[in-house]
Amino acid sequence: MAEETPSGGERTEAPTAKRRQDFREKGQVAQSKEVHTAALLTISLVLWLFYLPPFFLKVNDLLAHLWRTSCTYELNANSFLGLSLFISKQVAWLLTPLFVMVLVVGFCSSVFQFGWLLTGKPLVPDLSKFDPIKGFGRMFSKRALVETAKSLAKITLIAWLAYSTVVDRLEEALILIDTSPITALVFLAKTAGLILAKVCALLILLAFLDFLYVRWEMEEKMKMTKQEVKEEYKETEGDPRIKSQIRSIQQEMARKRMMAEVPKADVVITNPTHLAVAIRYDSKEMDAPVVVAKGAELVAMKIREIAREHGVPIIENPPVARMLHKIDLGATIPASLFKAVAEILAHVYSLHGKRP
Repeated sequence: MAEETPSGGERTEAPTAKRRQDFREKGQVAQSKEVHTAALLTISLVLWLFYLPPFFLKVNDLLAHLWRTSCTYELNANSFLGLSLFISKQVAWLLTPLFVMVLVVGFCSSVFQFGWLLTGKPLVPDLSKFDPIKGFGRMFSKRALVETAKSLAKITLIAWLAYSTVVDRLEEALILIDTSPITALVFLAKTAGLILAKVCALLILLAFLDFLYVRWEMEEKMKMTKQEVKEEYKETEGDPRIKSQIRSIQQEMARKRMMAEVPKADVVITNPTHLAVAIRYDSKEMDAPVVVAKGAELVAMKIREIAREHGVPIIENPPVARMLHKIDLGATIPASLFKAVAEILAHVYSLHGKRP
């Protein structure tokens, strides 16, 4: 399942959430076939333990029914078709629990491995898969060799289990020569059941190991290069340079809007050169004075310049200026500054003959 390493470098970075989601949408998830096989065989064996008696009882009833009614059938096409449909219907009903079990086990084993996933992308034809050169390469790829080794190991272990079980019970089998056919059949059934139980235990162990391997393999496939991480960040978060330019434009626009409020201010309070805060108050519209503009260094210089151009009073009061500069733009001043600001505004109104 490993991909070719791109020119961007080695895949050393852990997959991001977006990378994992992209793989899921494409249907590329960690899924072990051994889990399906082990679950199907184990559940089938358990089901047969409970379903075998009623199954044979129904088969016996069906055969008895056919035997009793065999004399009533005429040898023609219609009777043969009717008999075939009847037998097919009865066999279908007998095998329905098995078919349902296969569907349920397949669904549950898939959900257990990678959760609920519904996507049609794996069904979309991929023309690259029909390339004979790439197909020949896949036959001798690392994944193909690993799958071949796992299959051979599984077959070898199953054959060894069956052989060892039969050898262990060989002496008992020799005694069956002098027993009844029913006893021999029971012995064979128990031996076959024992072999199947051992095989199921083996397959469960192999499925667990293969599931861990497949998950590790998928994690390795999803790993990213440093360049891929950067490209994904640009796609999701945007190019940092473009974002910086947009941020600069937004800040410039906000600064221009703020500067447009300075001529409407009642007073500009300074620090005297480092800070400048413009205050506006209208008793008809506001409960308290509002900070309409503020800035430090060059921005403060620009606020003072606009204030002089429009005749807005400039008052030097470093302590008040420092405290007002901490207030958000457009916010009303806190109650702790009411007295200090009120004194400044009263002084400005008395000088210019203005009323709030």
